[in-house]
Amino acid sequence: KQLRELLDDVRVVDIVGDSSCEIYSLEYDSRKVEAGGCFFAVRGTASDGHAYIGAAIEQGAVAVVCETLPEVPQRGICYVVVEDTNVAMAAIAAAYYDHPSMELRLVGVTGTNGKTTTATLLYDMFMALGYKAGLVSTVVYRIGEESIASTHTTPDAIRLNAMMRRMVNEGCDYCFMEVSSHAAAQHRID
Repeated sequence: KQLRELLDDVRVVDIVGDSSCEIYSLEYDSRKVEAGGCFFAVRGTASDGHAYIGAAIEQGAVAVVCETLPEVPQRGICYVVVEDTNVAMAAIAAAYYDHPSMELRLVGVTGTNGKTTTATLLYDMFMALGYKAGLVSTVVYRIGEESIASTHTTPDAIRLNAMMRRMVNEGCDYCFMEVSSHAAAQHRID
């Protein structure tokens, strides 16, 4: 997809470069960027993704979503400056995967205790009733009967949208997911 097609729901401060570039993948870890990728420079508690923009470009990024433009933008790269990279990442990931959450009956379970149990019971109950469902939990991710090793209680917006797209493509009607307060604060579920 062209980058400009992914920006409809993003509060863009500025665009430097050609936003008609084709985007083949999304990533916020510069070490995992692939050719034709869009890199999100996320400010974290331990490191600032802005420090890895150069590394992401060396890995093949053609677009960078950031809060602060580099002092010397590199030619041939499209920079999308936003107020909050996490918020933009959620919107762009949803658009990249064609808004899969709009095609599911999505149930988020939050709270201090009982998230895993509640989400899993709902998933098990709906599967037993004959519905095809997905599960996103601390213990395991499930797409129908398939089990995938869990990496986070609530994965980042890119992984979450990719997983929900797989759920839709494989016929799931429902998705039950744990929503940690940390994930909500980081806009993973936007």
